[in-house]
Amino acid sequence: MTDDAQMRGQAPEVGPERGVVTVGLVATPPDQPARVAERLTRELPGLLAARVDGDVRWEVRSGWGVVAPRRDGGADALLDDVARRREGCGWDLAVCLTDLPLHAQRVPLVAHCSARRRVGVVSLPALGLGQLRAGRVAVAGLVEGLLAADGRSGRPMADEQAARMVEDVAPIRRFVDDETDDGEVGFVASRVTGRLRLVAGMVRANRPGRALLGMSKLLVGAFGTAAFSLATSSIWQMGDALDGLRLTVIMLLSLAALVGWLVVAHHLWEKPSPDTSAELARLFNLGTVITLGLAALVSYAVLFVGTVGAAALLIDASVLEQNLGHPVGLRDYLTLAWIISSMATVGGAIGSGLEDEEDVRAAAYGYHPTPRGWHDEQDEEADGR
Repeated sequence: MTDDAQMRGQAPEVGPERGVVTVGLVATPPDQPARVAERLTRELPGLLAARVDGDVRWEVRSGWGVVAPRRDGGADALLDDVARRREGCGWDLAVCLTDLPLHAQRVPLVAHCSARRRVGVVSLPALGLGQLRAGRVAVAGLVEGLLAADGRSGRPMADEQAARMVEDVAPIRRFVDDETDDGEVGFVASRVTGRLRLVAGMVRANRPGRALLGMSKLLVGAFGTAAFSLATSSIWQMGDALDGLRLTVIMLLSLAALVGWLVVAHHLWEKPSPDTSAELARLFNLGTVITLGLAALVSYAVLFVGTVGAAALLIDASVLEQNLGHPVGLRDYLTLAWIISSMATVGGAIGSGLEDEEDVRAAAYGYHPTPRGWHDEQDEEADGR
């Protein structure tokens, strides 16, 4: 392809006549998308051969680096970046995997492709919880559609490929914006269920288990507070006097205090800015709060179970009966562990200021550290030269 053709965004000639088709997978930012891209790099050649064309050799390359994550909620600027990456690397087609929420007409955008640029983008969180499975199908569908489209005339993917994409990555629908350039086709989710799936996908991409590991010092501090509380008879009487509703409210307040302290102490709250729209900031904050909330809930459960065991081991039933003034059973030990776990969670929240900054900030949805072991193929080629 000539340089003039590249500047005009014309498509390379791909297909059986060339014998090989090179597909680039670009992960942005290099976190959850990088892990998905690494898996798809190994799986896509066989899938594309079976689904699209078995007479050509499929080469799938992955990387990141040149393409910067866009926070405007749209796909156009991101597609431009991916197109420049495709031309610079000499790929026939390119698909960007991003964990940024994208929107079109105020509904979640699942995928978008540009026949003129010969590139596409998939928003992983919009796929929900099964991002690897759905991402595999979505990328294969975009590649099939881009090959069927005539990039030089700007014609979008054919109705047959678009219908197959809608069927395979359901529930989505095809979306064509008459105001955009020819050859632009998007696939959007519904307004209500699509947003719920988007939030679930954001939490999935944020990996609550990672946040739980980052709260290890907090849990140790909470166990220390619980051990001290177990030796305080006034707390035994307090727990015995409270009913289930009050204990539930205290538990919820303690969890809210823990999450709020983590957000404030580690500056995890995303504020709207010229680069981040108010809607996107709200989604980021919602993903962060839910992630921390799930991690806090699991840590509370671990603390509760540990406190029940410690109470049964350290506090004899006769001693507890003498202090409470009535016969005791399992319910009394559970109630005691409940109030102590709530108090210890608040104490642990204060100690969470000593948590490792990197571990805690990983729970913020807008924070994307480079994953260990991930290498950009373009960087590796440059090092080889």
